[in-house]
Amino acid sequence: MKVTLKECLALEEFKNARLLSGEQHLNSPLKSISILDVADKQRIKEYIAEKDTLLLSGFFATDWSLAEQKEIVDLLVAEKVCGLVIIPFENVVTPTLEIINYAEGAGLPMILLPKNKETNYASLIEKIMSLIIRGVDFENRLIINTIFHLLNFEKHATFEDAIKQAAIQNKFQFVLLSEDFNPILMVETRKKTSLEEVVAQARDRQFDRGAVYTRIDVKGILTYWGPVTVNGDKHYMLIVDNEDLYSASEITKLAEIIQMAMGMWKYTPQKDAKAEFIKALKRGNRSLAYALKDEINIDSESILSVFFAKGIENEAAYRTLLEFEKSDELGLLKIIEENETFGVLYSKEKREEESLSIKRGRCIDLFNKLKSDKKVRIFHVTGLDGIEGAAEAYRMIAESSAFVQKVFPYKRVFTKYELALISNCITLQTQGGYGKKNYLELLEPFKEGNENKGRQLLETLETFVLDAGMNSAKTSEFMGIHTNTVQYRLKKINEMLDVEITGNRVIPGLTIALALKRLERGDR
Repeated sequence: MKVTLKECLALEEFKNARLLSGEQHLNSPLKSISILDVADKQRIKEYIAEKDTLLLSGFFATDWSLAEQKEIVDLLVAEKVCGLVIIPFENVVTPTLEIINYAEGAGLPMILLPKNKETNYASLIEKIMSLIIRGVDFENRLIINTIFHLLNFEKHATFEDAIKQAAIQNKFQFVLLSEDFNPILMVETRKKTSLEEVVAQARDRQFDRGAVYTRIDVKGILTYWGPVTVNGDKHYMLIVDNEDLYSASEITKLAEIIQMAMGMWKYTPQKDAKAEFIKALKRGNRSLAYALKDEINIDSESILSVFFAKGIENEAAYRTLLEFEKSDELGLLKIIEENETFGVLYSKEKREEESLSIKRGRCIDLFNKLKSDKKVRIFHVTGLDGIEGAAEAYRMIAESSAFVQKVFPYKRVFTKYELALISNCITLQTQGGYGKKNYLELLEPFKEGNENKGRQLLETLETFVLDAGMNSAKTSEFMGIHTNTVQYRLKKINEMLDVEITGNRVIPGLTIALALKRLERGDR
């Protein structure tokens, strides 16, 4: 249903017009219209909204020399303009044979309108834009067919049935999404690629959320995204053009018709129970979470992990999550809020103790796959006790996520162990008093004797315990010193603190003291 330049020339306004050049290019698509008449030819590009634009000009051959006209022809061809219409106003020069031949060689259709006092930019733009919006047979094929199905109250029992038939007949697909980008209503009419995958890949792309409608090409699949208000609530509508039949203007008109039909059917979208469930856990609203779990068909005891992630809103991460969601054994619920992802991983099968460790391991594998980008930060609690444990886990994540990065700056994935450590440190800092003082006093020996040497040993201990996982080789990498030097310093630290610090022995009190020290430095 795209309009071509040839179909445009069939309009009454082009009756008796002369085609000066570019006859072989008349089947080029026509998507937009603009005016060429600007004094500065350097600004011409500003008036070309997109490729396949038709330009109108009354002064093309009057304002510019022959050499400049040739430059402009080359520019228009490079910008993929579909044609140039010359309007012979009073006292203007028409194109010479030389520039006509040049345009012919360049492949630019040039059309000369007959002289007519009633011809002006406004009337031409109105007629051509009407053609672009309607299409040659637009009213017969898209508008009428869509309205016929959407508003056939005798044939269809629900809006869902009506939109499905309209989509099948007019070769488009339709998804209504919540504000959290969870699909609420999905009409799939083509199996080349699943709509779930299209949604997953397209929603990360940048689109203007305040306009209707942004076209996004997802690996050859043409999708159009735009906002829509249903019963006062904000949603997003995704329309897929199965065979590249419609222009953006036509898709916009289609979206308007669908929205109108929703109102006439008094259609009420289903509540996005999945998003509400996660939000209830985040807010600690356990009673609401219990009420919603049956709607989303989740057993409380099946919850394996909850997480909060930053930096995974990209195509590679979505593909990883999509593959995870295809699992027969494990499920994923997620919402996206301002480039932050919150999710719940759960078992689709009944909870069996012998398989729990395997499933938890797969959850951890997922987080490790997602951390490939250096900007990614993932905070998760894997291995918890139902809805109560999930709500408590989100409380701990909310409390600790900002601070845990100060203590473990080299980590990208933070588990419940790091989060619990920081949660305890925050409690100690908040309460103050002897609790915090007792831990920090464990580090007092580093202040005795040579100050520089003490600071050097404390830095080594911090790196060894908090960054390197009690590994001497990794400590040497982080600090840029030889492994033997690390071993020597650890020996000195053991003597100083009168403890045995090795890669196989964790000293909880010392770990908390070092974490408190880093938190204090990070707050300054």
